[in-house]
This record gives sequence, C-alpha cells and structure tokens, in this order.
Amino acid sequence: MESIFSKAALASGLIESPQWEYCLRLLRFRCSTEPQPVSAERQDQLLRAILIEQGAITEYQAGQMANGQRKFKLGPYVITDFIAQGGMGQVFKAIHHVMGREVAVKVVPFGRTTPETVAGFHREIRLQAKLDCAYLVRAYDAGQDGSIHYLVTEYVPGMDLRRLIKAQGPLPQEQAAKIIMQAALGLEYAHRQGLVHRDVKPGNILVTPEGIAKVSDVGLAGFTANLMDDPRAGKIVGTADYLSPEQIRTPLQVGPVSDVYSLGCTLYYAVCGKVPFPGGDTAQKVRRHLESTPFHPRKFALNIHEEFVDIIAEMMDKNPNKRTQSCAEVAARLEQWVSDSTELSQPLMSREPWLAPPPPSLEPENGPGADDASQELSIASNDSNQASQAGQLPSGMSGLGDSASGSIADSAAKRDASGLDTKSPPSKELLIAWTVAILLPPALLVGAIIGYLVAIRFGAN
Repeated sequence: MESIFSKAALASGLIESPQWEYCLRLLRFRCSTEPQPVSAERQDQLLRAILIEQGAITEYQAGQMANGQRKFKLGPYVITDFIAQGGMGQVFKAIHHVMGREVAVKVVPFGRTTPETVAGFHREIRLQAKLDCAYLVRAYDAGQDGSIHYLVTEYVPGMDLRRLIKAQGPLPQEQAAKIIMQAALGLEYAHRQGLVHRDVKPGNILVTPEGIAKVSDVGLAGFTANLMDDPRAGKIVGTADYLSPEQIRTPLQVGPVSDVYSLGCTLYYAVCGKVPFPGGDTAQKVRRHLESTPFHPRKFALNIHEEFVDIIAEMMDKNPNKRTQSCAEVAARLEQWVSDSTELSQPLMSREPWLAPPPPSLEPENGPGADDASQELSIASNDSNQASQAGQLPSGMSGLGDSASGSIADSAAKRDASGLDTKSPPSKELLIAWTVAILLPPALLVGAIIGYLVAIRFGAN
C-alpha cells in the first residue's frame, strides 16, 4: 500500500518518471542491506533520503509531502523552502522552472486577501519595481496564481542582521560599520527617488556570506512628496524598538532623517547586542524614544571608539534638525572604520524543529499570524497600563531596565508570598541538636543515634 509521502511525491509533478524509477531501485537495494525487516515507516525514511540525495526534492518539500502536501508551483515558480513570516506576508525560496534562477517569493497570507491588503501589496510591488541599487533587494517579477498574489525578488543568501547578531553576538565596530555603511548607501538611493523606508531595523538588513548588506522590505515605504496615495499616511508604522520621535509625534511629516534615526538604533544594536530601550511594552518603548537617553554603548562594548560612539549619538539625536541629515553623510562618516580586510563570518544556522508553513496555495485560513514585531502601533490604548520598574537612564529620567531583571524580582516576590525562601530564626530544638552534635565525639554521637533508632523500633513493637 502506498504511503502518504509516496503518493504526494508522485502527485507533486516534481519528479520525472525515469528519476522516480531509479530512486525506487535504490530503495530496493538499500532495503536488502538492512539487518532487520524493513517497515513501511522505514521505507518512507529511506525513500525520502534518496530523493533528497538525488536532488529530486528539497528537505522542505519532503517535510510537506510527509503531511500530504502536493502542490509546490506558484505561476512559473517552484517553492523550494520557507524563508520568513512577516507582518506584510510570507516569504518563500523558489526557483523559476525554466530559467533555473533562485528567487524569493513574497505572498499575501492565505485568507487575508481583502481589497485593502491586495491594494497595499500592489503598491509595494510598484514601489520596489522603481528601485535598482546594489544595496537594495531588487524586484524581478510579480503575478497572481488563482487567489494568490505574489512578488518575486532577488534571493539573498545569508541571514538578516538580527539573526546574525543573535547567533554570534555583538559585532566589532569595523564589521558593524561595513554593514551599516552599505545599508546607508541603499537608503540614500531610495531617498533620492523620493522614498522613505519607515521600518529600518536589523531584520530588514540582509547580509550575504561575502559581507554585502542589502535593505529589504520597502512595504512600509512612502513618497515624501505625495502622501495622498499612501494608505498608511498619518499612522504610526514601523517597529517600536527603532521608531524615530517624529514618527510618533508627527507621522505625516516623516522624512529621510527618520530613517537615519532608525539606522542609528540599528547600529547601536549591532555593536551592543541590545536595542536602545530594552524591556517594557510598546507604549513604554515609544515614550522612551521621546524622552529618555539609552545607556552608553561602552556599557556593552568596551572596545568601541569614542568617535564611533559620537556617530551613533548624532544619528539618534531626538531633534531631527540636529540629527545627521542624510544617509550619505552616515556612509561617509562610517567609511573610515571599514577596511578591505574586514571579513564577516556567518555561523551556520540549524533549522528550527518546527514544521515550516506549507506553500501559499495550501495555507489554511487559520494559519500563522503576522509578525508582531512589525505593525501599525496603537499607543493611547496602552497608556493606562503603564507598569513602573526601577532603573535610571544616563539622562537621569526614570526608565526601564532589562526585562530579565523585572522577572527575577517578580519571581522573588512570589516566593516570599508563598512562604518559600523566607528567612525565619531556627527553632530551640534545632539549636540544642547543633550544640550536642558539636560537643559530643563523633563515635559517641553515631552510637547515640543508632541506639535511639533501635529503641524506637522495639518500643513500637
């Protein structure tokens, strides 16, 4: 009887008949060399491994086929892997079935294709199609397959800056300067086209193994000269850890210097391994961007140069008029810290144990939700829930410490309330026992204990 996996593999159309027959012959041979009789489950495992070895399917496709998924084609593209889930859609790795070119395919999540989301997605496609820069992710194609709308962009190998720092820790200032300088050049190109990104953050800066940085996700971008066609105009959009003060106060008046501030926060994260204002909810983070000063970067990066700190500080000035005025200036100032010998090592990221989402045409209606890290922020509704926590920022204003310290304090309070870990004076009997144990010779003390236990036993009988 055919298994779910073998039926799905055959029905997928990814494996040609001669290749399938060859893989079955390999399967029969390997089964014959097994020391024990081969179960149906073991046959599936062997067949799956053979198909991957022969390049017939990818590991992602094999995992989906084991669940009965059969369709992996989206227009002229074959989905080969899952890349990321974001607030604006899911991103898959794919290959053009004729040209053989690897690409990234971004789709509107299944069940969310309302007229508004489709209009916003088409707007993103048109925006990205206008951009052609080595430091921006290029758009190649766009289309529709049934109810699925998709955007095809260049596939950037490597990982985003957030994952890179999560994997190997804060970057030396030379490596951070190289990445942020290139991102600044990409943003400067976009600014010259009249665009402002509005969601600059480590997760939107892709880094190749060769150390080339490319800014991705211009879905939140808008034309500074024409906000009439921007459905997000007047709304606070972006990510709370990297929002500029003017995006919060006057979202209708954001400009290129807003991206400079967010890029400064990103540079702070790159060298410190921490966001400028860790801990707290969205409303607390937003208020601290307006009022507070982050810890000095040397608190987390001891070897960082003072002039480098000045670059970060001037990029993050809360007054847009005093801030570094362009990404071109940012790139020029960072260039002195970059050398030709600056190398970026990228650790290998192990695949997460969770099953990746299925291809977009098969996404269930109750599929995974949007990434909460990137969203339109609602501030007023959270103001009434402010939780005060101890900690002083360098500016002297009351702020929030790391969330870890708060949870430690909370757990300590809970232990005290339950009677655990609370100190009480020792009982009188315990003091007498300690005194006897200290004064009596060890042999006599052991004999007394044994005699006491024997007496209890016989007394009970």
